[in-house]
Amino acid sequence: MQRWSAIGEFIGSHMWAVSPLCVAAGVLFPREVGVLNPLVVALFAFMTFQGSLSNRFSNLAQTARHPLPMFVILGLSAVVMPAFSCVLAQLLFGSDGNLVTGIVLEYCVPVAVVSTMWIGMSSGNMALGLGTLLVSTVVSPVTIPLTLKLLLGETVRVDFAGMMFDMLVEIAIPALAGVAINDLTHGWGKRTLSPALMPAARITIMLVIASNSTGISAYMRNLTPTLVMVALFICAYASLGYLVGFVVARLLGERREDVVTSTFQVGMRNISAGAVLAQQFFPAEVMFPVVAGTLFQQILAAICEIVVSRVLGTGEVPSALADEKAAPDEVAVAARTR
Repeated sequence: MQRWSAIGEFIGSHMWAVSPLCVAAGVLFPREVGVLNPLVVALFAFMTFQGSLSNRFSNLAQTARHPLPMFVILGLSAVVMPAFSCVLAQLLFGSDGNLVTGIVLEYCVPVAVVSTMWIGMSSGNMALGLGTLLVSTVVSPVTIPLTLKLLLGETVRVDFAGMMFDMLVEIAIPALAGVAINDLTHGWGKRTLSPALMPAARITIMLVIASNSTGISAYMRNLTPTLVMVALFICAYASLGYLVGFVVARLLGERREDVVTSTFQVGMRNISAGAVLAQQFFPAEVMFPVVAGTLFQQILAAICEIVVSRVLGTGEVPSALADEKAAPDEVAVAARTR
């Protein structure tokens, strides 16, 4: 069991290098890696389930007693960031509707599960982070199709009913199942089941990243100046997300731990969810901006953790959150690219 756990810990601690290697594998060997494509939905549902085993409905209840920080994070991540990305994408890449769609899709997806790991490392508000993550994940089958419809209108044609159904199967239902099991077993899901499944979940995320990357193989092999600009835009806009989360929370006078949580959850996206949706419902070119985010997310998060610690101080773990912080690896319930 120790060796099994060590595999998961090794993958997690080296995800900054593993993610680009997985992308490279999908790009260089699309035919071989492509055999995984039919399994992606099931693999992603498993990842979501394992990730949710560290959450509890009590986190949502605790957050609901002081809901403003959660509403701010959800408003910024689900409304402001997608809308502004659409405006900038139209200005910069408006001649290519698929690239615009990919950029908007990248910022429509839920908050990244792994954001909770960075929140824990930076002594943020774990209850707020987990509660916001649960809401963001469960409502995403509605918010993603609705946001795409409102922002892109007739310029994008997609089976919205099919997308909502698939997202229920891939994200919402596994997430609720994981939380329910953890609650019904009085924390056994988090203490025992989640760590046991964690290495498999991290191997799974590697397979999902590689599989999704096969869709951009032709574009990566024939990079154009436009595609390079798209990748640079994704990096810059992702960086802006961290800054927006930080600045808005500070302007509202939120506590240090809430500022930390806002910073990471506005900045980090469930990229795997976006890539799975792009692969299922959109032309291949749409996937390029989404998968490009995989190359930058963990590096940016590491830089953000250093900057936040210097600006706000290292902080102390609030006593009410001590139990949540005690097992940071369980909080990091999915691979770091999510």
